[in-house]
Amino acid sequence: MAALLEHTQETIAMRVVDALRDDIITMSLKPGDVISESDIAARYGVSRQPVREAFIRLAQQGLLLIRPKRATVVKKISPDGVRQSRFIRESIEVEIIRRVAGQPTDDAADVLTTLIADQEAASAANDSRRFHTLDELFHRTLARLAGVEYAWQLIDDHKMQLDRVRYLTLGVSSTQRAIAEHKDIAQAVAKADPAAAEKAMRAHLARAELLLNQTISDFPDFFE
Repeated sequence: MAALLEHTQETIAMRVVDALRDDIITMSLKPGDVISESDIAARYGVSRQPVREAFIRLAQQGLLLIRPKRATVVKKISPDGVRQSRFIRESIEVEIIRRVAGQPTDDAADVLTTLIADQEAASAANDSRRFHTLDELFHRTLARLAGVEYAWQLIDDHKMQLDRVRYLTLGVSSTQRAIAEHKDIAQAVAKADPAAAEKAMRAHLARAELLLNQTISDFPDFFE
């Protein structure tokens, strides 16, 4: 990452938070990895002070475990945290999709179809990081179409443990299934059918429990 020194100390710390969080979610830094302020400062081209601040914030978010005078460790994934993330997300997104499908804008279906086409291209290229970004954009766009973008920010603040599990399972078959589920959601919006949209969204988000069980089996050392 390009050096961030031209920014204010607070801005640098926030950028380190974002970059480090992304590295943890995408498994560039794996559960149980030991990290140091000096190593992370070198990784991102910053001084140790903003890294120290970033460590504190990410520890508060449940992604790091700081052991004073010993080591800082990437926390293992909490199954209970994943389940709570899914509960929060489903509770909010079901209401979002009912609103979108109940009062669809003229271009809602076209916008969602375009995003799905981009996801298909990322899946075909086996680009997991790109697919993850587009998946996020699909759901964030639903919140925008519903006129409740702040609701997506609330979801985003509480789904980091869930995202770590999702990223571990982003193979081609998983992305293709997600795309099929996104198409079901988009079709329900196109038909202005809130009941069908809710059913499709619940089915889409319910897969998180299956993914959790799969990843615990496949990567037991990554979980608490």
